Amino acid sequence: MTARYVIALDQGTTSSRAVLVDAQGRAVDAVQNPFAQIYPQPGWVEHAPSDILSSQLGALAELTVTHGLGPGDIAAIGIANQRETCVVWNRETGRPVGNAIVWQCRRTAPLIEAITRDAGAARAIADKTGLVPDAYFSASKIKWLLDNVPGARADARAGRLAFGTVDSWLVWTLTNGAVHATDPTNASRTLLYDIHRGCWDDDLLELFDIPASMLPEVRPSSGDFGVTANPAVVQGVPIRGVAGDQQSALFGQRCFTAGEAKNTYGTGCFLLMHTGGEACRSAHGLVTTLAASAPGAAGPEYALEGSVFTAGALVQWLRDELGLVDAAAETEALAESVPDTGGVYVVPAFTGLGAPHWDAEARGAILGLTRGTSRAQVVRAALEALAYQVRDLAVAMEADAGVPLRELNVDGGASANGFLMQFQSDILRTPLIRPQNTEATALGAAFLAGLSAGFWRDAEELRDLPFASDRFEPRMGEERRARLLDGWARAVGRTMTR
Repeated sequence: MTARYVIALDQGTTSSRAVLVDAQGRAVDAVQNPFAQIYPQPGWVEHAPSDILSSQLGALAELTVTHGLGPGDIAAIGIANQRETCVVWNRETGRPVGNAIVWQCRRTAPLIEAITRDAGAARAIADKTGLVPDAYFSASKIKWLLDNVPGARADARAGRLAFGTVDSWLVWTLTNGAVHATDPTNASRTLLYDIHRGCWDDDLLELFDIPASMLPEVRPSSGDFGVTANPAVVQGVPIRGVAGDQQSALFGQRCFTAGEAKNTYGTGCFLLMHTGGEACRSAHGLVTTLAASAPGAAGPEYALEGSVFTAGALVQWLRDELGLVDAAAETEALAESVPDTGGVYVVPAFTGLGAPHWDAEARGAILGLTRGTSRAQVVRAALEALAYQVRDLAVAMEADAGVPLRELNVDGGASANGFLMQFQSDILRTPLIRPQNTEATALGAAFLAGLSAGFWRDAEELRDLPFASDRFEPRMGEERRARLLDGWARAVGRTMTR
């Protein structure tokens, strides 16, 4: 029997999805399961590892049962995952030592501050990993669990504990503990991986006091991650692709060569530009990270990345905490119902400001309110804030890469908002390309798995797949654009602590 599909597991921050992809790169069907967000203290964010598993394995099982799929129908499974989120579990029992610490969590900011008081340590982290030392990444989260869970450090030193980002936790569970592995894109988000030498770094492990025995094996993104053996899902299916969600989206947008870029509007916003075989060091607060590569790549491939911590989460806040809308889809019509924000700016620094500012202590604000400010204007200001933050990243990226952003591929939930996409194009002065199939993250995982399994021949075959897209061209006048950007810069300045 010839396999008809690849399945992508898209494990995100607020939900887990299983997506069925055919040979034309079409998302035939998808199952999505949300799961709980846990906030033990202000600035802390956790997930129950069991919730991650039940939501993701449940989505996979439902998808295969609905379509009557057996292992012969599925060429491979690919995994895209929320990055930096940290799970530590006991190798013998399979039980996590505690909840997963989520990428958004700020509890370890003091720990990072203490480590980086030593300028040499801070420089070594940046030089080896390409990252800005920050609580956002995994290393300090691992250390926190070892230091705060009774018995965890002793168990780790005895080799009984395993660490993984969410991809590793899923692979370990899907293979019934046979494979403890990750890929370079996820490894490069830990503050423990030398992206130039392509290996875990002993000096960084010592700096964070993390035993090397905890770490997963690093395998190619388009490679062999074992075979499903968990009785909760269809068994005997090869797992042949793994990538962090943003690198997966870059691959799914078919940005395979230097200068091509994409932005994903998810819980956060993530702008990535492929830089080819060059690890381009940022002078503007961006990070250098590894890109996912097709089989046969000449060597490691890199990307520049800028992250906005709060994007889709801002729309959720408008809905769930402020009650300004009943559904995210309402925001587009509300924003278009008013000609402007009336001078209102929303700076969504709920968990600090990411690139290019990197102010962990900044907090959100709504500025410019008057007695006449309407609900629609606040909603519009929130959507505009997403576009302003992406523009800040794009300016920094152009300066670092030394090439202009000629067009931007977009995806993610909020990319469906036509008002936001037009405003984004206007404020960037750059065309936006939105594929009508916006499953870029899932497609990237499917492409990586399918290439490894021989479902697709090579990257050129993927480029030739017939994807329809929408195009947004800039049309805002320069005077208005400059005035709006000046107001945004002043608003951000009001929220910063340094």
